[in-house]
Amino acid sequence: MSELRRAVCPGSYDPPTVGHIDVIARTAALFDEVYVAIMVNPRKQGLFDVDERVAMLTEITADLPAVRVEAFSGLVVDYCRERGAEALVKGLRGATDYDYELPMAHMNRHLTGVETLFLPGAPGQVYVSSSLVKEVARGGGDVTPFVPAAVHERLIERIGD
Repeated sequence: MSELRRAVCPGSYDPPTVGHIDVIARTAALFDEVYVAIMVNPRKQGLFDVDERVAMLTEITADLPAVRVEAFSGLVVDYCRERGAEALVKGLRGATDYDYELPMAHMNRHLTGVETLFLPGAPGQVYVSSSLVKEVARGGGDVTPFVPAAVHERLIERIGD
């Protein structure tokens, strides 16, 4: 019997976007188990607390049986080691993301041997980010195409109409 291949998709997911879901679903097609690891940073105040983000991601990934959603704190490589994950998977929207992520990928590999895989953002979604979604929603713009319906409801409720 072969061992399960596990990957981790780390992020803040505040809020989860269609780009996040795309990367998670594509990762689930490549690995036996995928952990969506929501980073807990007590120094950073999010729009949604960690439990709300776990609930949203659990709901919107319910059709992906290989996906587990959890919060974590500390180093992502320690989280990977605890879960037996061999890879971190990150979505890239462009060169700026790559420049930011590459040094971390090298450090993570140096620390534990965990590989980082980069998936290019889906066409039509590469400009979507959680920060931009929040900014547009706060300004009264329609963010319906950029977040799953369950997230949109919570987002509008949180920031007001």
